Amino acid sequence: MNGTATNRSVIVVGSGPAGLLLAGDLATAGVSVTLLEKRPHKISNLSRAFVLHARTLEQLDARGLADGLESVGQPLDRLRLFGHLTVDLAALPSRFNHLLVIPQYEVERVLERRAVEAGVDFRHETEMTGLTQDADGVTVEVRGPGGAKESLRAEYVVGTDGMRSSVRDAIGLPFPGHSVIRSVVLADVKLAEEPATLLTVNAVGDAFAFLAPFGDGYYRIIGWNRARNVPDSEPLDLEEVKEVTRLALGRDYGMHDARWMSRFHSDERQAPAYRVGRVFLAGDAAHVHTPAGGQGMNTGLQDAANLSWKLAAVVQGHADAALLDTYQAERHPVGKSVLRSSGGIVRLAMAKRPWTLALRAALTTFLNNVGPARRRAAGQITGIGYDYPAPRGAHRLTGTRVPDVALRSGRLYEALRGGRFVLITPEEYDDGGARKDRLAVERWASDRRTTVLVRPDGYVAWASDSADAAAVEEAVAARLG
Repeated sequence: MNGTATNRSVIVVGSGPAGLLLAGDLATAGVSVTLLEKRPHKISNLSRAFVLHARTLEQLDARGLADGLESVGQPLDRLRLFGHLTVDLAALPSRFNHLLVIPQYEVERVLERRAVEAGVDFRHETEMTGLTQDADGVTVEVRGPGGAKESLRAEYVVGTDGMRSSVRDAIGLPFPGHSVIRSVVLADVKLAEEPATLLTVNAVGDAFAFLAPFGDGYYRIIGWNRARNVPDSEPLDLEEVKEVTRLALGRDYGMHDARWMSRFHSDERQAPAYRVGRVFLAGDAAHVHTPAGGQGMNTGLQDAANLSWKLAAVVQGHADAALLDTYQAERHPVGKSVLRSSGGIVRLAMAKRPWTLALRAALTTFLNNVGPARRRAAGQITGIGYDYPAPRGAHRLTGTRVPDVALRSGRLYEALRGGRFVLITPEEYDDGGARKDRLAVERWASDRRTTVLVRPDGYVAWASDSADAAAVEEAVAARLG
């Protein structure tokens, strides 16, 4: 049965974390959003992500979600890599000076509730079967429950549909890269012995293992044995999981009662473009990499936070469509950097040859003894170290991440809620209320004299060392209309 075409402002394909955040942001901003998901309506506990980093928690704080997740997850203030390298997260210049150990499904649950409350039109058991675009919009062909076919029309489409993205295929983008690790084993198990640390991770010889709690009595084990390189389809039993755990961690903690086991392979891939015309990619549809450093879900959520406010501004006529070009310019380099850092961590963790072992030892010594280098590494892993390119001649702060600075009315990330720009100024500023739904005007809690216009995603859009009223109005008008 064929349906009739339906007009939508934005269609999001894929209801993982990036898709849920993006759809929720757009709907909160008043944009009509349809979210397509080919799976039934069920949040899976089989996801691999277990960590929220500082920058992602800041983004979630700007949506009023971080504190609730903090109450469910477990904070960890230091990371140990290669057995001897300690990354002290307590020194991070962030309200969230830790990583939060929390299963991905808990994050999805919170994001889905927000999206539903904001009015997102969810279409589960609905698969995208085709996509065409023209100068005015995008037509998406879908097959819904029972095989019903329908054409949906939108101004823009965003593919957040994972590594095997049908959206990416439909717009003809390649996904160059290669498999880094094959035959990684995953299992959800109970343990007879509780690990001494919240996250347990180590590599010895040919074996690597990672152990993290779900919080419900089960633990997720991720392991790899270089000597056991078999296809993903090869049967997996608990004894093999125990063996790789013993090789890497020295014991299997008496694991038992596995409720789920599987194999997968870890790829490093990145699309050459995150945008083709009116179609965008975010999250795993745009980039995939090894789980080392726990950066996958975090990078996807930060993609969504970067794109959502730009799409909302353009769809609602508050910004020129050229603003959307900055998504590629800002996020593609970050994705490339994450591929390098996560790949570097896993290669050093699995070092076997004498020269790679020597390199790892030298790097560990260097980072343990050189504070600036260690802080830069922590900034990359946690996401707070990334800034965006600024136009030539812009103020030195333009494009930089703004920490949760104190304002007279409270905190910056509270003021960012609702997807608004925030103008922080030492002087009074009044635009007559013309932009009250899109701009919050705040005063520094200190005597600082810099004027800063903060984007909805927490980066500096414009700054000045003075508070000249005409310059401020010109900057605000140029960015908010």
